[in-house]
Amino acid sequence: MTKQAEPEALSVYLKSGTHAIHEQLDNHVMQLNPFADVTHYQGFLRMQLRLHTAGEPAYQDAVLQALIPDLASHSRLSAVLKDCEDMGVPLSIQQQDQQLAHSIKITEPYAGIGWLYTIEGSSLGAAMILKHVKNSLDLSETFGAHHMAAHADGRATYWREFKAMLDALELNDFQRIHALNGAIQAFNFVTNTVNEIMDTNKKEVSR
Repeated sequence: MTKQAEPEALSVYLKSGTHAIHEQLDNHVMQLNPFADVTHYQGFLRMQLRLHTAGEPAYQDAVLQALIPDLASHSRLSAVLKDCEDMGVPLSIQQQDQQLAHSIKITEPYAGIGWLYTIEGSSLGAAMILKHVKNSLDLSETFGAHHMAAHADGRATYWREFKAMLDALELNDFQRIHALNGAIQAFNFVTNTVNEIMDTNKKEVSR
């Protein structure tokens, strides 16, 4: 009897399933030069605020907390809010962005895994972004860029460990599909947010 092949690691499955939209999104964001000045960076922070607010239920989900140790402590929503405060994003705008983000529903716990993969993966690329904002806007992990601070173990080590936790999960085919759909939902949400906020570069949020 032929032995059935083992499914590919979950992190690999999620990466391959989101590669095209992820690459397109990254290229588009950088083309918009989000670190050119305060106004551009405010748009970038508003995008981060919507993403982290929409994904926050995954960090608080009891099913996922049972699967991933100390999951709630990984949330960076409070750091994003602090950065918005530092950079003068009006509270009314922050509230509008969060209200919109709350309309996004993660209806299945395993879809939350895809959201976690998307949000946690962004911390790896934050090293390059942090360098940009330090050079162009004189920001740091203690002012304006709290949410970009590296994990105590280092970005690469933390990401490897997080992927290893995902890969160790014993998910069936349907749960894996839910996870991929969640990741795609997250990337689509960010793409739509970038098109709405960063492309139009709304001036009313500038200080």
